[in-house]
Amino acid sequence: MEPSESPPLDMQSDKNWSVEDHKVLVAVDIALFTIRDSKFQVLLIKRGIPPFLDFWALPGGLVRMDIGLRGEEPEEAALRELREETGLSKGLGYLEQLGTYGSPNRDPREQRVISIAYFGIGPTLEDPIGDSDASHATFMPVDQIAAEISSQLAFDHNEILFDAIERARAKLEYSTLATKFCSPAFTISELRSVYETIWGANLDPGNFQKKVLAADGFLEDTGQKAEASATGGRPAKLYRAGTASSITPPIRRN
Repeated sequence: MEPSESPPLDMQSDKNWSVEDHKVLVAVDIALFTIRDSKFQVLLIKRGIPPFLDFWALPGGLVRMDIGLRGEEPEEAALRELREETGLSKGLGYLEQLGTYGSPNRDPREQRVISIAYFGIGPTLEDPIGDSDASHATFMPVDQIAAEISSQLAFDHNEILFDAIERARAKLEYSTLATKFCSPAFTISELRSVYETIWGANLDPGNFQKKVLAADGFLEDTGQKAEASATGGRPAKLYRAGTASSITPPIRRN
């Protein structure tokens, strides 16, 4: 509602009602995943300012109104906060909006804050460096977070993170998302490793190869082969991501 418009009928009886009293701030948060050391990992920062000083958190912050004519686009804000708090600006291969988180008590500060959350993937990310509002930044295995520090995440970032983890795991079944974790050219074995690492399950190599090669538009043969293995086996074919975004039939976790 524009400030010049009349307030809703249920507010007209309140003579003290004003637009200023009902403003909320908009924030962005990003769960950025990668595979490092054969582990499914996510980028976390340690907060260098209150509230939640020294708590682990996802990179993020407020959408700024002093950038552009009427402020930032939310996605631009997420990428800016990622760059400012972790130094990462290259190697991000995928970004999508996860959801909106608006519990009235998610932020203890006086003014209410609603967050637009994203999840992203970076197959070849550099080591992060904490800066701006972050005293430290690091990649951490998602299994370690669940076992050790899920209760130590700031705001509602525990909820956001685990929603993002489940979104990533679920999308592997019916989409080509797994290729976003790979280098531009990869073997089917490397692609299978992505599924196994994120799902925490072993997949039959032969069945997996049949499924991914049968999925229309999933992979494209580069016409090249990987370097020979140390065991002297036949070099594997190299593939790239195809044009498809979904998989039919889906690849199941079990």
